[in-house]
Amino acid sequence: MRPYEVMLIFDASLEEEIIRAAVDRYVEFIRSRGGTPGRIDRWGRRRFAYELHHRWEGYYVVVSATAEPAVMEELHRVLSLADEVVRHKVIRLPDAVRGAKPAAAATAEA
Repeated sequence: MRPYEVMLIFDASLEEEIIRAAVDRYVEFIRSRGGTPGRIDRWGRRRFAYELHHRWEGYYVVVSATAEPAVMEELHRVLSLADEVVRHKVIRLPDAVRGAKPAAAATAEA
C-alpha cells in the first residue's frame, strides 16, 4: 500500500450537501477496494488564477489515503467521468512522508 493525496476541485455553484455527499462517495470508493482513507481537508471556495471551464471559482477538498496503485488508477478514471468535479489530481506521496523506510534502507539494516 502506498500513500496518496487527492486534490478535488468541485463546481463552486454546488450546494455544500452535494459536495459532502460526493466526497463521502469517493472516500467509500477507496475504502471498499481495500484502501485506507485518511485526513479530509476541506479548503472551501477559492478563486482560480485563470478561467477554467467558464468558471472563476471552485470548492477545494484534499483527501489523504493509503491504497494500492490500481485502486487510485480506478479512482482517477471515476473522477474524470464525474460531472461535479471540475478538476482533480492524484499524487503519490514519497514513502518518507508516510514515515516508512525505503526498501533499500530496510534491507541494509537487517
